[in-house]
Amino acid sequence: MPTQPEGVRDCVQKTLTEWSSKISQDQNQETLEVLECTVAQAIEKINPEERDELKVSAKLFIVGSNSSSIRDAVDLACSALGVAQLDSVIIVPPPVEDGANLSLEYLQPYWKELENLVQNKKIVAIGTSDLDKTLLEQLYLWAQVKPSSNQVNLASCCVMPPDLTAFAKECDIQLLTHNDPKELLCEASFQEVLQESIQNVKANEWIPLWLLRYSVIVKSRGIIKSKGYIIQAKRNAS
Repeated sequence: MPTQPEGVRDCVQKTLTEWSSKISQDQNQETLEVLECTVAQAIEKINPEERDELKVSAKLFIVGSNSSSIRDAVDLACSALGVAQLDSVIIVPPPVEDGANLSLEYLQPYWKELENLVQNKKIVAIGTSDLDKTLLEQLYLWAQVKPSSNQVNLASCCVMPPDLTAFAKECDIQLLTHNDPKELLCEASFQEVLQESIQNVKANEWIPLWLLRYSVIVKSRGIIKSKGYIIQAKRNAS
């Protein structure tokens, strides 16, 4: 089984390679600012008649952009899956600089954007990842829309911290586990895949902005009907 980053890398590479093989060879990539690379048969739109039976959840990794890109990610996911809203979104903000600690002030602009999307009925529930009890409590007390869940990486703690467990129970926050690395797809890895997959592309000009992983789950059976990744990158042409 490939590790998570290798799995993401393989998905991105396969999509780019297949997309590249189908586009016109004389397409002038020098002038393109946006490339929409999709493999239509890889994404299964949800049948509206089945929507109530399904839970659509997402985890959004912000790579190299600001909080405003959250709306783009949610809109693209809804469009790709053919739904009006996502049932849950867990946010992973960009890694803090070396030596700095994650703080409420750092989280606030990302959470505010999520709250706007909840109020606009684009998302039902929003959650966090890897917050300790202190930071989760600070966010809970400050936020207008409270976090419904918090993911904990069991690689860093084999047992849920008792103070976190007690606080989550008191505030009805679901604690989930995950094994994602801090960076699911870094800039260097993305550019490497781009260089390998598309001819004549200036890979170093393309910067990944965010990566969204979605899952469509059958509520009554708890099984995953479909899952996939959506990624957005921008070109910084000199």
